[in-house]
Amino acid sequence: MTHLNRRQLLTFFGASAVTTALAPTALNRFLGGTDAALAADKPLGFTPVRLPHSLPIFKETPTYLASSIGVGSTLPKATAFEQLHLNTYSPIDDVVVPPEYERYVIVSWGDRVFPNKEEYFGYNCDYTGYVPIREEEEGWLWVNHEYVSYPMSRFAPDTPADVKDTSLYPESAPVVLGADFPNTLDRTLRGEFLYNLGGSIVRIKKQNDRYQPISDRKNRRIHGLSGLGINASRKDSYASITSWGNKSYQKGDQNYLIGTGPAVKDVFEAVNTDGLGNRIIGTAYNCSGGTTPWGTVLSAEENFQGSADFFIGVTESVKPNGSQTSYTAGTTGAEFGLVGEKYGWMVEIDPADPNFRPRKHTALGRFRHENITVRAEAGRKLVAYMGDDRRGGHTWKFVSNGTVSNAKSKANSRLFENGVLYVAKFNPPSNPRRPDEGTGEWIPLTLQTPTNPISPSVLSSVEFQALGVAQRSGRLPLPRRNGVAGQTSDGGTFNCDTTNEATALSGYRNKTLANFYSSQGAILCDAFLAANLAGGTPTARPEDLEINPKNPREVFIAYTDGAPGGDGYPDSRIFVVAKYSGGNNDTQQSGGLYKIIEDSADSTGRTFKWKRLEQGGEAGSIDGAGFANVDNLAFDQKGNIWGVTDMSTGLHNGFEVGAAGKVTEISHAQAGNVSNYVGIFGNNWLFYIPLKGQHAGQVVPFAYGPPRCEMTGPTFVGNTLILSVQHPSEDCPYQPQVNLTRSVEMLALNGSIVYQTRTVPRGSNWPSNLKGNPNGAPKPSVIGIRPKKSGAKFV
Repeated sequence: MTHLNRRQLLTFFGASAVTTALAPTALNRFLGGTDAALAADKPLGFTPVRLPHSLPIFKETPTYLASSIGVGSTLPKATAFEQLHLNTYSPIDDVVVPPEYERYVIVSWGDRVFPNKEEYFGYNCDYTGYVPIREEEEGWLWVNHEYVSYPMSRFAPDTPADVKDTSLYPESAPVVLGADFPNTLDRTLRGEFLYNLGGSIVRIKKQNDRYQPISDRKNRRIHGLSGLGINASRKDSYASITSWGNKSYQKGDQNYLIGTGPAVKDVFEAVNTDGLGNRIIGTAYNCSGGTTPWGTVLSAEENFQGSADFFIGVTESVKPNGSQTSYTAGTTGAEFGLVGEKYGWMVEIDPADPNFRPRKHTALGRFRHENITVRAEAGRKLVAYMGDDRRGGHTWKFVSNGTVSNAKSKANSRLFENGVLYVAKFNPPSNPRRPDEGTGEWIPLTLQTPTNPISPSVLSSVEFQALGVAQRSGRLPLPRRNGVAGQTSDGGTFNCDTTNEATALSGYRNKTLANFYSSQGAILCDAFLAANLAGGTPTARPEDLEINPKNPREVFIAYTDGAPGGDGYPDSRIFVVAKYSGGNNDTQQSGGLYKIIEDSADSTGRTFKWKRLEQGGEAGSIDGAGFANVDNLAFDQKGNIWGVTDMSTGLHNGFEVGAAGKVTEISHAQAGNVSNYVGIFGNNWLFYIPLKGQHAGQVVPFAYGPPRCEMTGPTFVGNTLILSVQHPSEDCPYQPQVNLTRSVEMLALNGSIVYQTRTVPRGSNWPSNLKGNPNGAPKPSVIGIRPKKSGAKFV
């Protein structure tokens, strides 16, 4: 449902905010008003970008259809069926924005913007944070670098087998970084992969109303092997591993990180498995994050887990004392001596101060951190919300022991060192088949916390009732302990599910976390499994949480995908985990936009209410919002909400990755885990939900990205939206460029079936193609989007 009614608009923005923020425009429209008031409503101020699928907004305003780079036409309001449902559609290899705006590249992978010209801007940019030097005119840009992928190198994890012949399909790293980039999977290449992760700090300045990097001695990298030189002080075989190559930046330095909070004393120093105590080599796997009111950046370490296939990582599983079970053979952790318990944290950096040693705040827990949003008010405790981006991951809150004296004081960083980490437990709604709202509680993760895991049969009850089966048998991972549920060893994961819960759960219930962990620090090192043990609700991949600037008791949450997976099963009483019937327009599982409303005025209380605001899926499906897999969220200066999508690369436009670009099946008669519907929505895109005006509450497409990319890290600075464009052409050849064509089955707004011929580039050459090189290498980049009209605000 993409146009919110009166009740939904109140729900979306909070009644207290609506009465002041919406009057007299959308307040009249949605709360009852005169025709004269409606006539006074202002239009959007820009032409929405046309997407391949149908949205109600296309019936209410002209739209912009791009036909080539920088060229397009304005389509009238779709008054006829054939105007609303395009028979043919071809996305462009560019970031397509409304014609009233322009997009430009600020900085790209490989750019030499650091004092040491051998160093370069990292790969797969994600979260962006801006710390001002001169308000909007000049400041520090922090950019996360999450992971590496093909076509950077054929050795990157998950590279399709049919693109590894470099005589047919060139790699991009030798083109962008130089011909001496390693072409053998050895220590040098593994080290270079880790160097491409972490983050970049670059000073940017407005020149002709466009942000551009400028030279500064403080421009620097903080990467996956920062501080590798401290290995020299070890007493084990890793003492000799202090570099990964012969270039200046490949020789290990002393720029190590440190930890704060309980895990430092209880694990890093007490157990000391690497002999380095509270010194940490590097930060990596950096996904989203947050920028604090006091001018630091919090960078989230997400997919740090390593395996034989996903080798750029460390060991995730830990023992009862919080230390890793062992090195995982074949991973970069084993290569460089990176112990797993030191990764998977929230990392604080001060872009303006090179002397501020980056720190991992262990009181915030170790899990696959996606982002953080902070409530800092003078005289109150510091409150932070976080997501754990995995299937069955949790929604988290941290409350400091101390109080904030001044929200802009850098002393607030110390408040992250002591406090309580809570996991959310969502109580089910009255009708689990319509999970629109309910209540909840925050469970603290302490040694005294009782253990009461939710049974897999309860988690999977809605899917089982609808389909007679449950994916992954309702899997609930729990910590493996000798003597519990028939286990004979300590550490790692025991998968409890509907096939073994009758005998397994009794060993995990009616105890405390102290029965499973030796210290508070150990609990925090294993926060995901400890949260399952304590009865926290497994959720649908919480990828972003943002505090409503108009009502800080409200926290908006982007749950990206309800499908269960190897890490767990989202509670089907709260989230749509599958398509529950073969009805063409039955509700789809593509995540959704939710909200927590704290019962306490200062957000420190133990109870809350929750609401589902939008359900992912086609607009023609039951409850469908018209988007799939919502990810990062942002509020602009007027309080409007913005979101980007994180649709899986291998499903874009209904074609698999690789040279073959095989067609994926899209059939609305299917039931169960039907992820292929993602192909209907085309490339990943950016949408806008205006707070007021005649289109208030609508999902309005604002931009889409190049083929196989993800757009991430939206940050508003003055009249500019700073945005990362991650992995264009991921897992697809960029040379030779070919087009793929197929027929796509889609839903009309009335739920009936329509078909569209879709022609798309197999890969991408962006942004090289913007500079006169149509066959050039794709480069993850940070862009700016601004209105063309001089002096105009963003919206």
